[in-house]
Amino acid sequence: MKTSQKGINLILSFEGFSSKPYLDSAGIPTIGYGNTYYPGGKKVTMKDSPITREKAAELFASVLPTYEKIVKSKIKVTLTQNQFDALVSHTYNTGGSDTLFSLINKKSNSETIKDWFTSRYITAGGKVLNGLVKRRKQEAALFFTK
Repeated sequence: MKTSQKGINLILSFEGFSSKPYLDSAGIPTIGYGNTYYPGGKKVTMKDSPITREKAAELFASVLPTYEKIVKSKIKVTLTQNQFDALVSHTYNTGGSDTLFSLINKKSNSETIKDWFTSRYITAGGKVLNGLVKRRKQEAALFFTK
């Protein structure tokens, strides 16, 4: 399974584009569409040269399979395309959550999964961030879209 265009659009809409390296809300050097490392694993640094939108799109496309692979390896139940996309978006942003994966694998009820989606991974530096609250709500909505 691969991330659909809908899933890609969701990720890109929240990540936004930056040609220059910046520190994300957790203080991690980031460039392009939320990339913290380059293909091959080299971490982004604040001294890196600016990149074009085209280069950022290539970078995004080259690292997205890493997050798809995490979801595929952790989820043992059959997912819909929307569920897969929602989990890839979440994993791209957070690195993945064993608790969330476990709830899904155990086929926990929708309310439990939705509550978990929308109430976790919404802070950075100890503060609730509106952008993360919005993202988690949209990921949960996508997860439960038939």
